[in-house]
Amino acid sequence: MDQEVVEKVLLAHVQEQRRARRWGNFWRFITFAFVLGAFWFSSMGGGTHMVASPTMRHTAMIDLHGVIDFGSPASAELVSDSLREAFKNSHAAGIILRINSPGGSPVQSGIVFDEIRRLKAEHKDKPVIAVVEDVAASGGYYIASAADFIYVNQASLVGSIGVRMDSFGFTEALKKLGVERRVLTAGENKAMLDPFLPMDPKQRAAVQSMINDVHGQFIAAVKQGRGDRLKPIPELFSGMVWTGAKSIELGLADGLGTVDSVARDVIKAEEVIDYTLQPNFAERLAKRFGAAAGDAMFSAMMRWSVY
Repeated sequence: MDQEVVEKVLLAHVQEQRRARRWGNFWRFITFAFVLGAFWFSSMGGGTHMVASPTMRHTAMIDLHGVIDFGSPASAELVSDSLREAFKNSHAAGIILRINSPGGSPVQSGIVFDEIRRLKAEHKDKPVIAVVEDVAASGGYYIASAADFIYVNQASLVGSIGVRMDSFGFTEALKKLGVERRVLTAGENKAMLDPFLPMDPKQRAAVQSMINDVHGQFIAAVKQGRGDRLKPIPELFSGMVWTGAKSIELGLADGLGTVDSVARDVIKAEEVIDYTLQPNFAERLAKRFGAAAGDAMFSAMMRWSVY
């Protein structure tokens, strides 16, 4: 009798495993189909580009909006790809980079700066002009300084040529709460900037040195881009922000203008066409589910080989 019970239990267990496998395979198939559909949607009109190779003379415009960071609409990848698309079109008389950015990653900003300089060297007949609307600060101005000219509004915020690193210190709070922080590291500086540990003076100096190095790179880039137009005043690279009107006086900008006025009066191609690439919804979904689908398919193959 006991043996029959054991056999029934084992049989029920096997049946349950089979049902679980069937449902697992079903959902893996749905996920895989969804990823394929996302790629299909992307290739059939869900692309990132807003224009289709214009054939009349025009001004190409690229938006740099928001925080400059990896994976954002203002990432180096998207902005650089947009720039390349604009430069390779022979009918684009010039490029306007419309900036509304408080800054962001110095690495991403530096990549765009270098790409603008590279493309300008290859296409000497196409001016690159930065038009600042609300703000071009920190990394936003870093990128703007690569342009041939910078136009602003009187009330734009321009500058912030500096570097910052934010953190907090909770050591006193832990003491009051009676909490002991325990950290094990291999490497004496591995826990550097841990907000729950006292800041070591040597580590503080090391971090400050890194920040100073990045600041020096920022200053060198601005000087390279702006040259003799910059007024030699100590406050210029202090991290101060100025209005657009004041930035013209300091040589940080060249004049007042908008996208339309610059296209019409400077580039002499009044028709403005947007070349800004945007993160594609289908591509984001495909990337998000792609890894999960791959893992699921691999796991399914492994299970099939077992059963």
